[in-house]
Amino acid sequence: MKTFQVKHVIKWMEETNKKIVQNKEYLTSLDQAIGDGDHGINMARGFQEVVNKITSQDYATTADALKNVAMTLISKVGGASGPLYGTAFLKFSMAAKDQDVTYDIFVKGVEDACNGIKQRGKADVGEKTMLDVWCPVADQLKKENQFNADVISRTAKQAMANTKDMMATKGRASYMKERSIGHLDPGAVSSFYLFEALAEVIYEGA
Repeated sequence: MKTFQVKHVIKWMEETNKKIVQNKEYLTSLDQAIGDGDHGINMARGFQEVVNKITSQDYATTADALKNVAMTLISKVGGASGPLYGTAFLKFSMAAKDQDVTYDIFVKGVEDACNGIKQRGKADVGEKTMLDVWCPVADQLKKENQFNADVISRTAKQAMANTKDMMATKGRASYMKERSIGHLDPGAVSSFYLFEALAEVIYEGA
């Protein structure tokens, strides 16, 4: 894969939606342990809306497709996840602009998404949030020089697993303090599904 195109965005969202739907109850159970208990339901509803929207329109550029993903997530996903995921894709789309999304631009997009989540959520790495997957993936991508499915999947999986031993200091889970240790962060898990889906799209070269 040389560039990340509209067809790849569509496939990415379709695969993410499948994973979120398949694991909706699991995400909800994780969120019931340390959050509001609605992460699975909200994410499943939101990504189904994304797929409905993105497969029913034509896009001139990758940036246009990413922006539509962002707007749909912001308007359709409840709780904190919608604005955070939406901000990530909005920053990603701004990095892509109206150009061919080469590997370097793709890396900048993920990095900008990570920074956007930080700003929107007023959070940082190590606070047991989705950032603890997005930012390690962004950091690892900067060390590579081409699209690499294995690296993305492996990095995201390890980053997700690392949240289990963290104490939450942001969001609803922060109210539990030490009791949040021992639980995976739901946002980190849904972010893992997102990057696992991305890895599959890259592997297939769609």
